[in-house]
Parts: sequence; structure tokens; C-alpha cells
Amino acid sequence: MKSFLPKDPGDGRAWHIIDAADKPVGRVAVQVANILRGKNLPTYSPQVDMGGFVVVINAKKVKFSGRKEEQKSYKSYSRWPGGFKRTPVAMVRERHPDRIISMAVKGMLPKNTLARKMFTRLKIYAGDVHPHAAQGPVNVVVA
Repeated sequence: MKSFLPKDPGDGRAWHIIDAADKPVGRVAVQVANILRGKNLPTYSPQVDMGGFVVVINAKKVKFSGRKEEQKSYKSYSRWPGGFKRTPVAMVRERHPDRIISMAVKGMLPKNTLARKMFTRLKIYAGDVHPHAAQGPVNVVVA
């Protein structure tokens, strides 16, 4: 029996729109990561980039469960002495609401060059207006 290796779809990738309003960050990030990897397709293969494009709208209205809205903070380190920074969720939501979802999705993708290529197909918008309306057949993901 021969093993099946799917071909890269190239320009024939599907476009998916996900509305993140009033949904938990983790649930949205899992959906996005699975679509970017192509795990929603019957021909999924981890070594082939089969995933589609994902447009996430209403990123500013995404929810956190429990008391994470007050307690969670994002950490960064510049590798200089005293370069450790903690940024609370409220400040990230105010300045860059798209980063909440992008950091969650990036953590769920594998750490390799294929994942960096997948991540470029993710488009996140704070509001419900986006410039990708005419990109061919669009699947609206509701969950």
C-alpha cells in the first residue's frame, strides 16, 4: 500500500472568517490554529502546509474566563539588565487588541519554519471591518 502525500494547495486555499466577540480567547485560538495547520481537512498531513487563510474580526471584544482580565499579564524580556516587562491584559487590549489572539495562536502552532509560514496567513482586526471581503469563497466559522 502506498502512502498518501497531499499536494500544497497554493492559491486554492480556503478563506475562513471567525467572529471573536464574546468568545473565550483559548477557544478562538484553538479554532484558528487548527485551520492554519489544516487539521480541519480530511487530507491533513503534519509535514505539508495544507491550511487556509483565517480572518479574525472583533478581537477587541474577546473574553477571558475567570479573573484573568485582572490577573493575567504578558511578559517580555529584552535580554538587558532590568529589561523584564509585565504588561497587563487591559493595557494590551487598549493598545493592540490583535496581539491577544496572535500570541495565543502562536503558542499553539509548532515551533518550526512551517509554522512561521502558516502564521503569515492569519489576519486579525479589532473591529468588524476588514479588507478581505472579495477573496473568493469564504467559510464563516461559528462556534
